[in-house]
Amino acid sequence: MARRTPTILSTHIIILSLLSFSAITLVSGTYDGFVRTMDSKLLGLHKEKLSHFRLYWHDIYSGSSPTALRLVRPPNNATGTSFGAITIIDDPLTQGPELSSKLLGRAQGFYAQASQQQVGLLMVMNFAFTQGKYNGSTITVLGRNPVFDKVREMPVIGGSGLFRFARGYAQLRTYRFNQSTGDAIVEYNVYVLHY
Repeated sequence: MARRTPTILSTHIIILSLLSFSAITLVSGTYDGFVRTMDSKLLGLHKEKLSHFRLYWHDIYSGSSPTALRLVRPPNNATGTSFGAITIIDDPLTQGPELSSKLLGRAQGFYAQASQQQVGLLMVMNFAFTQGKYNGSTITVLGRNPVFDKVREMPVIGGSGLFRFARGYAQLRTYRFNQSTGDAIVEYNVYVLHY
């Protein structure tokens, strides 16, 4: 019995060493100083899926609690487009077009009026979700928004949480716009490929 113990122990050590070496090889892959290839399944990236989100974005300048604040006013508004204006946002994202409908998250970021010929925004924002399994996850949207076009499209360039490695696009349609206050409700249909 005393003779078999070292043999069994030696066998276990050899097996554990091989398993450790295999695990290190799977994680590290090939290494070239500062970059390495990895097996995507080790990060939990198994099967990519396509999700469609429909939500309403409320951009509110008016009232006692605005969600959109103009930080930079254009120095010269001769073109009538407010070229150069920059607005920071923390806009509610709701399930329906009414502000009182279920809050799904917030659109946080900014937009700049980046066109001299038309009202065309450069928008940079994260859709930070607060409901269900997406709570704490974000979708990042960055692109051009010619606001008076009936339908606009902006790219989804990434995300966090359940939207790591996300890509896709958002289609926008203005649901309501108040010219006197600047308040707007926009329907977003977001199509996202994610894991």
